[in-house]
Amino acid sequence: MDMQEALDSLRKGQMAAAGSELHSCMHRLAQDAMQITAELNNRYHEPKEMRMLFSKLIGKPVPETFSMFPPFYSECGKNIFIGENVFINCGCHFQDHGGIYIGDGTLIGSYVVMATINHGQKPSERSDNFPAPIRIGKNVWIGSHAAILPGVTIGNNAIVAAGAVVAKDVPENAVVGGVPAKIIKMIE
Repeated sequence: MDMQEALDSLRKGQMAAAGSELHSCMHRLAQDAMQITAELNNRYHEPKEMRMLFSKLIGKPVPETFSMFPPFYSECGKNIFIGENVFINCGCHFQDHGGIYIGDGTLIGSYVVMATINHGQKPSERSDNFPAPIRIGKNVWIGSHAAILPGVTIGNNAIVAAGAVVAKDVPENAVVGGVPAKIIKMIE
């Protein structure tokens, strides 16, 4: 299985059984991501150079309007998709094997975690990986220390409060917060 086949399979939600060829591909992707993020995180980079390194991590160009404050962590990188005018603050961790899609104008606070992988609940399946994509709409604001879990879609213009754990979809124009995150109010 080549890397592109593996990435496509993961974005489609194919289970990666422990020890399988797909699981091995995930580990190779992680090694590559660790090498690139080590370079990204261990010294200062001018914005253009930072974008170049982030493009290398995700395997495709990022818009010139993309901005980020490292450090940044990923166990894959190649399944991250970035829109225009996206800002990612420091300390974020994207576990993107299942795909992370970030819409235009999104602001992501410090230490946000986006996790697209679950493990089996049965002890015999704990090492198996079950991917599901995360989709972030346009003009979303995700507060510091929030966690977005596998399979979640966050609608356009929504706000995720700091420290929220988002386990279910968030409608457009909603403000959510808490553990687990619930709708606090709607933006008018």
